[in-house]
Amino acid sequence: MGKPIIIRLLVIALALLVMSCGGDEAQAQTIKEEDMTEKMYITIGNQTLPVTLVKNNATEALMAALAANSITYEADDYGGFEKVGALGMSLPTSNQQLTTQAGDVILYSGNQIVLFYGSNSWSYTRLGRIEYESLEQLKSFLKAGQGRVSVTLSAENATDISSAKADDNDSDGYIALNGVRMQSPVRGIYIKNGKKIVK
Repeated sequence: MGKPIIIRLLVIALALLVMSCGGDEAQAQTIKEEDMTEKMYITIGNQTLPVTLVKNNATEALMAALAANSITYEADDYGGFEKVGALGMSLPTSNQQLTTQAGDVILYSGNQIVLFYGSNSWSYTRLGRIEYESLEQLKSFLKAGQGRVSVTLSAENATDISSAKADDNDSDGYIALNGVRMQSPVRGIYIKNGKKIVK
């Protein structure tokens, strides 16, 4: 009677040890994936905002594609909390159940980019987060609820702004990547007095 109880206790202890180690490994992987450093840029209309990316196979493949050329696609509102559109290519997935927040950039079904201005729970691959100052600014940038928009993704090293010049008559203004002049720009990349400015 004594030996079976001891064996059971040893089995339980071993199982708990394995689960604990597995949890530590999973936590380490999560921390590594959430080590957000590399950036890409999203342009909608005359505004550009940076996106801080997580490190995973999907973002590596996306940045490799963006290193060659920017990607433009059409995105539509869905569910009152997101803009979603087909990327035109497939990326590797590492789906997990996520509850998204406003500003999240998500890969869905391997070939669709979702830009959130609200929240949703689903199985997604996380790509990164848009850097924004307020929810109102984010919704305005994404044109939330206003229908289809054209979205351009670009890599930091693939953005050619060296040819943009400020007019001599308006040296105090900022020029966006698409050539539109602004007096009080939101976050993004601009030219001011012939120099690159990151807001």
